[in-house]
Amino acid sequence: MNAIDSPSHAGSGTGALAGLRVLELGQIMAGPVCGMMLADLGADVIKVEKSGGGDDARGYREPRINGVSAPFLMLNRNKRSVVIDLQREQGKALLKKMVETADVVIENFRLGTMEKLGLGYDELSRINPRLIYCAISGYGRSGPLAEAGGFDLIAQGFSGLMSITGEPGGRPLRNGNSVCDVNAGLLAAFGILAAVRQRERTGLGQVVDTSLFEAGLQQLYWHAAIYFATGESAGGTGAAHVLIAPYEAFATGDQWIIIGGANERNWVRVAQILGHPEWVDDARFASNDARMRNSQALREAITEVLVKQPAAYWLQAFDAAGVPCGPIHSVGQALSHPQAIARGMLVEQAHPSAGSVRSVGLPVKLSHSPMRDRNAAPMLGEHSREVLREYGFGESQIDEMIAAGAVAVQDAPVGHGRS
Repeated sequence: MNAIDSPSHAGSGTGALAGLRVLELGQIMAGPVCGMMLADLGADVIKVEKSGGGDDARGYREPRINGVSAPFLMLNRNKRSVVIDLQREQGKALLKKMVETADVVIENFRLGTMEKLGLGYDELSRINPRLIYCAISGYGRSGPLAEAGGFDLIAQGFSGLMSITGEPGGRPLRNGNSVCDVNAGLLAAFGILAAVRQRERTGLGQVVDTSLFEAGLQQLYWHAAIYFATGESAGGTGAAHVLIAPYEAFATGDQWIIIGGANERNWVRVAQILGHPEWVDDARFASNDARMRNSQALREAITEVLVKQPAAYWLQAFDAAGVPCGPIHSVGQALSHPQAIARGMLVEQAHPSAGSVRSVGLPVKLSHSPMRDRNAAPMLGEHSREVLREYGFGESQIDEMIAAGAVAVQDAPVGHGRS
């Protein structure tokens, strides 16, 4: 029996993935991103957390909202929390029972961790041949670095991302976001859905295997094209594009803006708006190849004009002419912009301890089965009793597991309630 046939639970009902039961053993970022994407689309995601504190992200001390970790709240909405000690035989047996009716297991541990516990894919697939086992690791489950640990910062350097981030000739810079972690979570969700589709045809599950390293490599499409064609590795280009010009950030009289003269028609418009139509016939700027070769001279010429007027003046002029342009927002400006609000990218939910909690919404919209905005991130062990009841355990059995330390329970405090 798989999750679609199992008793009613919090993930059943509407949503594109309603009826899909997911056991998320991931923590901090990559695994939780994957689980959250599935949960937002209606899957019943049961977050299986370790005893003694749960997901390590719960311990991130700052920033906190009424004592609750803001990073944890961001990535764990719409999930249920169960605390199981997988070091104990009783805890392992409980997870195996849960696997019997699960569709998906997600984990982002170092290769071998689950195997040492006797909970690797080979063991779990014998219990449930339909199980889709998603493993997110540092470098993937094969190759010479398969057993190495994974960290976003290391992956950004190892994958080449840091070599293309920053100013030309400057020190390599980390992307401001944990791009390898986030992208690995997205790729894992993509792989899980492909495996679900395959299972519909074959009746069998499989391993979905992705890594932070590959998530970084995937971001290099344009730079890889350059390398494969020329044998040369492009370095940092600051705010400029690696293939087209002008397509970057420029200073104006009061703040920075972005101008996208991405084709010849828009380049002509840029030159005209800036009052220098002669640039179109200037040998240095007459083609995209020429502009790329003379990018510094082009940048200086454009900036010399732009700094004479404020950003609002230029944005209005470029927009009126149909030239792609825009401001450089702060994080707060981007999240509070009317477009972000209109697109449902701000989600607000009630949390038992933190109160009203805002998070970034699902960036994919489905016309007939939109995001399921059910609950904020769970309290540690908030759903342990609820979930165990669904698996047929009585109160006395649950109490015995709690007393033995195999399971932990923390009831949600009264106060703010649930959305």
